[in-house]
Formats: sequence, structure tokens, C-alpha cells
Amino acid sequence: MSERVVLPLLLALICLLNNSFQSEAFASSKLRTRSKIIEKSFIREDCVTVLNLGAGNDAQSSNSDDEEEEEDPLALGIDAVRWLPSVKEKPVKESSNSNNEDVEILPLFPLGVHTPQSNQILNIFEPRYRQMYNDILMNGSKRFVVTLCHPTERGKFAQVGVMFELEDLKEVSELTADQVKYICDHRVTDRVKVHRIINPEAWESRETYLQVEATRLKEDDNSEEPPTKNAGIMDLFRIGSAAKTTLCGTEEETMLRNSYATLVQLQNDLQEDVRFSNASVSTLKVKPGSGKDSLWETVRLWESYSQLRLKARESELQKSFRSKLLKYLQNQKKLKDGDLSGASIDISSLTPELQKDVMELQKRMVIELKPLALESTLALQKILEADTHQQRVKIVRLFVDAECRRLKAKQLIRGMFSSTSAGLVTTAEEEKVNNIAVPSSPRSSILLDEPDAFQ
Repeated sequence: MSERVVLPLLLALICLLNNSFQSEAFASSKLRTRSKIIEKSFIREDCVTVLNLGAGNDAQSSNSDDEEEEEDPLALGIDAVRWLPSVKEKPVKESSNSNNEDVEILPLFPLGVHTPQSNQILNIFEPRYRQMYNDILMNGSKRFVVTLCHPTERGKFAQVGVMFELEDLKEVSELTADQVKYICDHRVTDRVKVHRIINPEAWESRETYLQVEATRLKEDDNSEEPPTKNAGIMDLFRIGSAAKTTLCGTEEETMLRNSYATLVQLQNDLQEDVRFSNASVSTLKVKPGSGKDSLWETVRLWESYSQLRLKARESELQKSFRSKLLKYLQNQKKLKDGDLSGASIDISSLTPELQKDVMELQKRMVIELKPLALESTLALQKILEADTHQQRVKIVRLFVDAECRRLKAKQLIRGMFSSTSAGLVTTAEEEKVNNIAVPSSPRSSILLDEPDAFQ
């Protein structure tokens, strides 16, 4: 065999061995401990599909210098997300994407983070978005871009969003005294990359809606063309490398499944109020693409889980005040047990002391819950903007691992302080308390959307 043939074969063999060693090192790498995690929301106990976060091998992780640390997706906080330049910045006069036939000019509706292959219903009342729907109906496109608003800078939006395609529209202005114009059903189809905002001045004037240049992002499916009879050594090497990448992807998905199984076990051991069912472990969906078995199904369940956890924490913060309110209603207002269910109280009708408690409760909820809600939103955005399926799998796993660490810490603390606290209300009393609506002042929500972004 000539040297010309041997040399490429040796190089290819060395590269494949190197990739193999790197893959093994990656599979055994340990996660870097996150100091703070954005808790996203919550999910029901009976959900049957979910994603998975860290593997249960943290206790056995080695301190070897060979181990690599995996980067926290939200290590940079808000700056971890890819943002477009603010509409207040000097606009770009010319775009290098103008001649790209894949680029579309589409309306932009800033409405938070949404996942592909989901359904969304919007109530449309703001004048410029009424006009937007009229326009997309007239031109027949029936689609627009939805993306996330920057949490602290008005007029700044995430670079990666999704495409909303209108499926049904109902005119309800007569039924709502023109408070709401349309009720619209949408299908969220593709991820979208926004290149630039064409008319940034419209954001401040509010005379019309924003328009953007955007490109649909295709879902990768890890597919690779089979080799031909005349394939050369470099073609075979390329195909071999792609096959190795697919194998790594399978390993990453397996790590996600293991992490999720660990999470479910921890949730059940701790008897968490919000937890996944044991049956969901075997039905975890991690496949690429956008089908019913795709990773996006798991992402949506994780989003629901985060939302439910946030609500559970909110209820926990309200519990002490609810007990005070229960005594007030029974002693001062002379309400009987049958009158307490679903009772709603105006804050102005409370005693000065209780009014002060309400204000303190609202402040505490904003301080504690707003960061958790923000972290949850940013986490979903990071998953959305990941360039490949394997990157998304890894990011989901990292968030699952973070939740596992939180529960392990809780398990450790519970073991140290296992005695039951005195003075807890009984189940019957707790049910009465939870049925009372805590009075709130206007606009006391944790995260406020734009007034024209009502869902």
C-alpha cells in the first residue's frame, strides 16, 4: 500500500479515536454547581411525559482534573439570551439579508416565550394589533413572529422567537362592547430568527405594529445521506464522524432520561406537592424534530411543572396571612364555615393591621417570586434558541440536574430537622384557609406583559 493511501487512513483513525475519548470524557463529566436557579413553574402529579435534568451520579463524581465542567446555561443571567439591538438605537439602513430568498418580512407581536408545535389563543383589543390581524387576513399570509421582551429594557426583543399561524378568528366586539375585537386560535409552527426590525419608530408612536426581517429555523433530525459506491476516504470519514455525533446524541438523551428518573424518585421520596408520576419516566419524549414524541413535548411539560411550582410557592407565602384572615372573618365579620368557601374580600374593608399585612405580603411575593419567574422564562428562551437538538437536550438536562440538586439539599435539611413543627393547622382548617381569596391591589402580578399583549 502506498504512502499516499496509508497517511489518510492513519489520520482518519487518529481522529476517530480522539473523538471517542472526548465522548467518554463528556459522558462522565460532572455538572458545575449553580448558586441560584430560576424556578420556572410547575406540573401536575399525574403528568405522563417530562424531561430530565441531572444524572444521579453526583455523589460518585470524581475530582479528577480530566473531568470537564458543564457550563450553566444561565450563568450570564439576562445576558445569556441573544437580544436584538434596542429600537432606540440607530437603525440599520441596509440589511445583508435583503437578497436572501429565505428571509421574510413579517409582523412582530412581542408576547413572551412559546414552544413550537403548540396551540395558543389570544384576545386582541389594542388598535395596532387589530390592524395587524386585518392585514394578515387581507394579504393571506395569516402568520406573524412572536418573541420575548427584554425584562428590564423596553423596546428590546429576543433574537429567536416562533411563528404563529392563524387557524381561526372570531369577531366578538359586539359581545364585549368593543373591549375585545378578536379571539384568535393559533398554531405555533417553527422557530424563527429575527435579523432586524424594519420600522423601530413604530414602537414609541404605537401607530402601527412592528415589522421584521426573519428566517425560519429548520429542525435538525440528525439525518445523514448514505455512502455511495464511489465514496472516497474523506467521504467515509465524514459519514463516520456524523454517525459518532448521532451516537453522542443518544448518550446525551440517555443522560437526560437518567436525570429525569432521579428527579422523579426524589420528588416521590420527599412527597412533593408538585411532582411527576413514576409512570412518566418510561414515556419521556426526547426525539429530534417536531412530532408527538419530540423533545418539545417534554419542554412544554417542564414549563408546566415550573408554573405549578411557582404557584405552590405563592400559596405557601400566603398561608400565614390566610390564617389571620380566617380568624378575622370568623370573629369580626361573623362568617360561618359555609360562607368562607371562595370568599373574596376588598382590601379597604380590612383592619389597618391586616391591610399592612397585605402590603407586606405583596412586597415579599414580588421579592421572592419575580426572580423565579424570570429565571423560568429565560430558561425556556435558552432552550428555544439552541441551534441543534442535542444542544436542547443538554440544556434541558442541566435544568433537571439543577432541580435534583435543590431537592437533595431539601432532603438533607429535612433529615437534620425532622421534628414536626407545633401549631400547624389541621387539614380541615387548611382547606378553609386555602379557599379564601387573598385581597390584592391593582397590577400586583409578578411579571407584567405589555398592555397590548393580553392572553
